Amino acid sequence: MPDVTREIVLEKLRNVRGPDMEGNIVDLGLVSDVFISDGKAYFSITVPADRAKELEPMRAAAERVVREIPGVKAAMVALTADRKAAPPKAAVERPRSTPAHAAPAQRPGGGAAPKAGIPGVGAIIAVASGKGGVGKSTTSVNLALALQANGLKVGLLDADIYGPSMPRLLKISGRPQQIEGRLIRPMENYGLKVMSMGFLVDEEVAMIWRGPMIQSALLQMLREVAWGDLDVLVVDMPPGTGDAQLTMAQQVPLAGAVIVSTPQDLALVDARKGLAMFRKVEVPVLGIVENMSYFVAPDTGRRYDIFGHGGARKEAERIGVPFLGEVPLTMGIRETSDAGTPLVASEPDGEVARVYRDIAARVWGEVVAARQDASRAMPKIVFE
Repeated sequence: MPDVTREIVLEKLRNVRGPDMEGNIVDLGLVSDVFISDGKAYFSITVPADRAKELEPMRAAAERVVREIPGVKAAMVALTADRKAAPPKAAVERPRSTPAHAAPAQRPGGGAAPKAGIPGVGAIIAVASGKGGVGKSTTSVNLALALQANGLKVGLLDADIYGPSMPRLLKISGRPQQIEGRLIRPMENYGLKVMSMGFLVDEEVAMIWRGPMIQSALLQMLREVAWGDLDVLVVDMPPGTGDAQLTMAQQVPLAGAVIVSTPQDLALVDARKGLAMFRKVEVPVLGIVENMSYFVAPDTGRRYDIFGHGGARKEAERIGVPFLGEVPLTMGIRETSDAGTPLVASEPDGEVARVYRDIAARVWGEVVAARQDASRAMPKIVFE
């Protein structure tokens, strides 16, 4: 069977008519870069934002013709309005490029348009950091497991397209199965429902995607996965303040964000950038976690503040957000993370697991408090 190439996919897509049945979606310049991995084709189609629902049959037709190509196992196709308009030869009007920092869409009566939630998911919490190397993914996994240990139904989404780590951290292998419609069944371990690009693309494959493709993949992993009924979905964000973070902040109704930092000044400088981004897009900051806060030597019991200590707490006090807790630097956290047996699951009665459960309780308390404040703020109409 011949290998599936980008050119084969594009040629097949020339059979799909453009909006208003004029031309085809390839020659009109509506198709993004096509990415192919392990027999799966990923691409997006640019349409005017206000016509997305109307043009859903065009997206479905594109997916259908690509799946008919010999050697194609699946196609992941999304509509997007985030690319620059196609060349003037295009016969259909398309939106101008939407900058990554653009404000949320406005409703005709003013105010931000409501963000579409995920059916069955009660709250979505983003776990973010300003820089890599602070243990954000390890914190996300153990926070999700701690929320579950505290009695909640929890899912976990790995939103790091370029460096997905959940398959390794949770010791999950294999490919998700497609079920009814376009839904994908999430992978599971330790009672968590999990979705990651790492389940769809081989670990050695270099992901070279730009903004629209990242946005498309994230929204599909959110909205085309059979999450079922969850109290909370924890989203492990990539480090920094790029396309993935802005997609989540602007298009998903986040209950709030947890910022992970180490104590030293350099990490805190980057953490401030993440805090500023979430505040700018009006996502509540649930608090800051100080990871690798201190080290206790296993042989002597002596404590060492390798990266300093207390910096995250002081920063939380300075900017007026909750300080959620201190996670020590231990050999156990590293060893269990590498082995895919997170400490909250493998040593649930241990000291570090207790730390994570306390942090989870504070995080959930902030989510509940924010909901109550929003409920009290809603006007009540009384008919007499």
